[in-house]
Amino acid sequence: MHRVGSAGNTTNSVRPRKEKRLAYVLSDADDTKHCAGINCLKVLKSTVSNGCDYLFTGSRDGTLKRWALSEDSASCSATYESHVDWVNDVVLAGDSTLVSCSSDTTLKTWNCLSDGTCTKTLRQHSDYVTCLASAEKNSNIVASGGLGGEVFIWDMEAALTPVSKSGEAMEEDCLNGVNGSTNSLPMTSLRTISSSNSISAHTTQGYVPVGAKGHKESVYALAMNDSGTRLVSGGTEKVVRVWDPRTGSKAMKLRGHTDNIRALLLDSTGRYCLSGSSDSMIRLWDLGMQRCLHSYAVHTDSVWALASTPTFSHVYSGGRDLSLYLTDLATRESLLLCTKEHPISQLALHDDSIWVATTDSSVDRWPAEAHNPQKVFQRGGSFLAGNLSFPRARVSLEGSIPVPVYKEPTLTIPGTSALVQHEILNNRRHVLTKDTAGSVKLWEITRGIVIEDYGKVSFEEKKEQLFEMVSIPTWFTVDTRLGSLSVHLDTPQCFSAEMYSADLNIVGKAEDDKVNLAHETLKGLLAHWLAKRRQRLGSQASANGDVLSGKDIAPRSLAHSRVEVDGGAENDSMVYPPFIFSTVSPPSMVTEGYQGGPWRKKITDLDGSEDEKDFPWWCLDCVLNNRLPPKENSKCSFYLHPCEGSAVQILTQGKLSAPRILRIHKVVNYVAEKMVLDKPLDNVNTDGTFAPGLGGHVQHSVVGDGSFRSGAKPWQKLKPSIEILCNNQVLLIFIFRGNPLKRTKFT
Repeated sequence: MHRVGSAGNTTNSVRPRKEKRLAYVLSDADDTKHCAGINCLKVLKSTVSNGCDYLFTGSRDGTLKRWALSEDSASCSATYESHVDWVNDVVLAGDSTLVSCSSDTTLKTWNCLSDGTCTKTLRQHSDYVTCLASAEKNSNIVASGGLGGEVFIWDMEAALTPVSKSGEAMEEDCLNGVNGSTNSLPMTSLRTISSSNSISAHTTQGYVPVGAKGHKESVYALAMNDSGTRLVSGGTEKVVRVWDPRTGSKAMKLRGHTDNIRALLLDSTGRYCLSGSSDSMIRLWDLGMQRCLHSYAVHTDSVWALASTPTFSHVYSGGRDLSLYLTDLATRESLLLCTKEHPISQLALHDDSIWVATTDSSVDRWPAEAHNPQKVFQRGGSFLAGNLSFPRARVSLEGSIPVPVYKEPTLTIPGTSALVQHEILNNRRHVLTKDTAGSVKLWEITRGIVIEDYGKVSFEEKKEQLFEMVSIPTWFTVDTRLGSLSVHLDTPQCFSAEMYSADLNIVGKAEDDKVNLAHETLKGLLAHWLAKRRQRLGSQASANGDVLSGKDIAPRSLAHSRVEVDGGAENDSMVYPPFIFSTVSPPSMVTEGYQGGPWRKKITDLDGSEDEKDFPWWCLDCVLNNRLPPKENSKCSFYLHPCEGSAVQILTQGKLSAPRILRIHKVVNYVAEKMVLDKPLDNVNTDGTFAPGLGGHVQHSVVGDGSFRSGAKPWQKLKPSIEILCNNQVLLIFIFRGNPLKRTKFT
């Protein structure tokens, strides 16, 4: 078997390789707040007296945040930004290592007490990674599961240990999709659970990984006991699978749920298991007896989150029905603690309180009395949980609606409203958005800022009001999957749009100069990186006693690179005002190079060390060399006819052609010239070229075949008043005092 056209073997590749995409995520909100739903929570208790406890949150906005907790406040002390898609789960491995998983198919490790730097990226899953599990008393083991039906058991000590490899071994890891350099994980550092009972083993670097097959469908939930000797998993197969994580062998399979399993808990010993399902049921399993002990019909919809008291005597549960319940596992007595406005996605106990995350961007803390839950039941209002599915369990409630014990949370960590609707305006620089609060805003994506906040108005009406009669090629796409505006650039399509500098109000640049929107946007995005890069290269040159010219920079910094700096490129490195990005709320760049996979970082956090291993080569070629992909020599063809009812004579018998971008002034000049040239003039060239110039120097002129050339001189003739229409839409009117209006149809 051999590889064809892989990223690491392009010498003999015959398949075209799709170029890497570059995207940037915009935000005008406070960076200390999440802007999308919260998927996961984890509490870190301080190990010293009077120390600060921390809450970690992972969001659909692609970031994690660390909150320093006090009795009556929570402040954001760090943001962890590297994932390029939703953060789905987070666990602690020991006292200082945070592990997160994402829909970007990766796991990432962080020093949870640092300022937010990712220490390792672990790549092995083939699809979204949905869940994690760790052992409280064994910080070396973390399990991960995902939509690909895979469960991996990671030896964190091996995963985080740098491994020196030969060049051949590094290339092999790159081809296998495992990161090299600082984001590498030895293939030997995991045990795989996949789709049969066969066990395979091989030796690499002295470590023997173990793999076993099991799940055939998506995995949504994992749980592990304190010592790391038992692992349970569940998903769309509706069964609870039990594993020995030390060997990867499957111990048993438990059936009973009638829909997807969404949440799992194990007690500290690993004997008892709680499961929550989309069938609205909670089940208690005895793994020693391999059977279900009790079923609890508490919820009216899917159960998404579970948390238990330290003694595993009571369970807190939440889900799609917006409700948080406390249930006594022995007596089956249940109590509605509170209701939310959004589905509950995750729970985390913290002393006698419980943190509740929802599909909203805020997090609430509610009273829980986890150490003495009977105090809550003494308030009254409890009911007996049935053991049937909800349609029949509802009958047992005799139509009564439980009353929540608590009306308000004791503390709220607010988020910002997520964007849920967007429309790219036809000027191809502005995007209209609407958030979950109904607020409508207008963004300028070439500067990454909100230029108008309209408040709560009709999105459709505002879109109609902002319509402009302009036509600019589509050069970017946007989405709001992360709750904020993400702008995507793909080569060569992104370089298809141009505008005249006059239309962009660029001072000091000739008004007829064409500006490529993607080129200038990339220069603005990477302005900080380029400045840092020059500082870094200058420092290196000074240390070596060298003096670097512009042409020396690229070969020294990118010795093995396909990108070289053109010495003349420095002359056009200025970032024009319409493309200067905010440094107060800088966008985050999302992209990848030929090594290491996708990454995300704020443009102001780039340190200048990034190169083509990190950036797409076409992006660097554009910014460093001012080189763009070759453009098609396409032209726009049109006809000029007298408008209906106009006395103007037919100006030309054939069609005219012009570049894709054409200022209507040039058409006016041509029409004016044709209308008054009833006899040969001195300023008509022998090749038939006219020299139109409506009040000043004009860069282009119309020739006999209809194409536009440069270098024409102004002509001095009386100019009639002219109105140019296209599809009955007036494009431009030139009226000169004392002259009748002439109407010309432009098709």
